[in-house]
Amino acid sequence: MSNLVQKFQEYSDWRKGVVKALEQYRSWIHGSDMADAASDQRIARLMERLVDDKLSIAFVAEFSRGKSELINAIFFADYGQRILPSSAGRTTMCPTELLYDDTIPPCIRLLPIETRAEAQSTSEYKGQSHVWTVLPLNINSGDGMLEAFKQVSLTKKVSIDVAKQYGLFDENDPDAPLEVDEDGLVEISQWRHAIINFPHPLLKEGLIIVDTPGLNAIGTEPELTLNLIPNAHAVLFILAADTGVTKSDIDVWRNNIGNGPGRMVVLNKIDSMWDELRTPEEVEAQIVRQVSTVAHTLGLEEKQIFPISAQKGLVAKINKDAPLLARSRLPTLEYALSKELIPAKQNIIRAQMSSEINEIIHAQQAVISARSRSMVEQMMELKSLRGKNMNVIEHMMKRIDAEKKEFDASLLRMQGTRSVFTRLSTEVYTSLGMDILREEIRKSREAMEKSRFSVGLRESVRQFFSQVKLNLQTSNKKTDEISEMMTVMYRKFSTEHGLALSSPMSFSLDKYIKEVEAIEGVYQKQFSTATLLTTPQVVLMHKFFDSVAARVKQSFLQANRDVEAWQKVVMAPLEAQIREHKGQLKNRMQSIQRIHVATDSLEDKISSFESLQADIDAQKKALTDLEDTLRTALTAELTALRVAA
Repeated sequence: MSNLVQKFQEYSDWRKGVVKALEQYRSWIHGSDMADAASDQRIARLMERLVDDKLSIAFVAEFSRGKSELINAIFFADYGQRILPSSAGRTTMCPTELLYDDTIPPCIRLLPIETRAEAQSTSEYKGQSHVWTVLPLNINSGDGMLEAFKQVSLTKKVSIDVAKQYGLFDENDPDAPLEVDEDGLVEISQWRHAIINFPHPLLKEGLIIVDTPGLNAIGTEPELTLNLIPNAHAVLFILAADTGVTKSDIDVWRNNIGNGPGRMVVLNKIDSMWDELRTPEEVEAQIVRQVSTVAHTLGLEEKQIFPISAQKGLVAKINKDAPLLARSRLPTLEYALSKELIPAKQNIIRAQMSSEINEIIHAQQAVISARSRSMVEQMMELKSLRGKNMNVIEHMMKRIDAEKKEFDASLLRMQGTRSVFTRLSTEVYTSLGMDILREEIRKSREAMEKSRFSVGLRESVRQFFSQVKLNLQTSNKKTDEISEMMTVMYRKFSTEHGLALSSPMSFSLDKYIKEVEAIEGVYQKQFSTATLLTTPQVVLMHKFFDSVAARVKQSFLQANRDVEAWQKVVMAPLEAQIREHKGQLKNRMQSIQRIHVATDSLEDKISSFESLQADIDAQKKALTDLEDTLRTALTAELTALRVAA
């Protein structure tokens, strides 16, 4: 088992451990009458996030760099043969995602290239199953799978006009004539996108492998530029050891990948340098020089360059040839990938969940602490009645009744705040609603259609982004107003009625504003240099805007979900404390009333409360133990899981 596979399985075990701890926690608070709809919903969302968590690795390279061979070597060597087609020339003609969805049988879904003529992105087509060509996948036959996977390399020939319509032919490109055959036709991919649903063990655990076509496709398929590559947790940029860095390599690295977390450069085919006429030391020196040159050209440290032989690594794994595997240096890449990628992903998920888990824990602690405090207060009240006459008991009843009336008055005043909360919550969607966004997209498309000049096209897109960011900022101000109002309300109830309340859960749309800014940056980088756009470039600009619109829609949909979820839970701690306090006042009044009627029950009542207090203390300990278990599961390191296993 490679280090990468092992580390990914450890990461999967970690997620399952946190889900199990959350399930135990939720089950206990349900059984202890401490659950409420808001906290239950929050725990359910956390578990869904862990179960649905995905980790994507994108492989980017010019054709004939051994990209598909590298995927075979890292992930599919256990099958004893190549699974992805790998041969001289171009084998991956369209962006291909390898993943697993257990709701559908193993298959290959293929999006026809003709969809590029429509104003929809690949992401939008993913929800339209009728558009895709679906081929069953026989997972019990390696040869059958290899044959099915060859679909991603299929091409077709179309006229120049059709290729232009798809944004796949630019007659102003000096190399364009080389793409036209003697019949005046252009060879293009038969498919726009491929999704391979395959029950590989790692894919079943949430890994997604993105196999990209040659570098030319990076500039023509918006799904790669705006979605798959930027959102990948790791990008492996593959170069050939014998050619080094070409001009097109440099352009793609600078414009679409760049140095950053999870970005690695693979210098493949070092076996081309293995030469019987050179000593091992001379071969090593040649590899070191090439690594140094690539690092300097791309502005990287040499430790970020990984010289390997994917082909020899695959052969070595299949034949269980340990010396050849070591010489291929593939394990070094796998170790680096596992060391950088998976712990970083774990830290992201852990950071996202920690604050919300702490909020849930704090809310439950506050409820049980309020119960304990109330029990102590009631016992003190009852003990103070020992030897007292009826007048004292009646006075105490009046005092509790006054407390209840004062609390009820606060609840009435709270209704006014609730109405303001409802109004502000509704106003958030006047600028965040999906209908508003669809209207902005429609207006921008119309403006782009009317303008055939680069300045007008760019201005239409600039105004779109400007309005989208303004809408997010406007909604953000509304959520800030809600937060400020809730902070005042929390403080008021804490001060006036002694409720154990901290500040309400905070919220911000800043991350979505940054997402939109990042999308805008990618788009502007793609089209900022040309002063005069050719017709194919205009077509491509429209295609990219379609994908921009789809990406912004995804951000707005998630922002809407987050706002809705926050609005449901922001009042939950206060409401839980209010319910608890009302129940305590009612119980206090009933206890005093019973003693007023039958004074001989006082000692029995005190004894009963002491027993209840012991039960609450036991609950507090059980809750603390569950919280410790949950925090331990969340903070567990992958190496610790491996040792424990």
